[in-house]
Amino acid sequence: MTLKVERVDTWAASLEDEAGSLAAKLNAMASAGVNLEFVIARRAPDKPGVGVVFVTPIKGSAGCRAAREAGLERTQSLYTVRIKGPDKRGQVARIAEALAKRGLNLRGLSAAAINKKFVGHIALDSSADATKAARILQEL
Repeated sequence: MTLKVERVDTWAASLEDEAGSLAAKLNAMASAGVNLEFVIARRAPDKPGVGVVFVTPIKGSAGCRAAREAGLERTQSLYTVRIKGPDKRGQVARIAEALAKRGLNLRGLSAAAINKKFVGHIALDSSADATKAARILQEL
């Protein structure tokens, strides 16, 4: 299974749990020319009235400035590996199993398949774990 594997920075921001909060942040970045490949937003179940958004990638100084102005910051405790490749039945299961067999506990995993292509983002707790995960996935 030929996969393209790379470490990526994830940016995050708190959201007010109200209509338009997410749109405001995304519109600010779009207006600055930031092209996001991955966005996930959700309510924070332990904090009523609050949500969170995670995005990647933010590239270049202008993109970083736009993200900061929109209230996003590069996460300091979330280490992300992006995986791209052909969509194959059981792809995510193989990936999760390979990482588990090598003792990696995932903080999170998001994946999608569109038009026979697969993309996934794996979040880990440390830089060392992300480096190990990338190495394992490159061997698949």
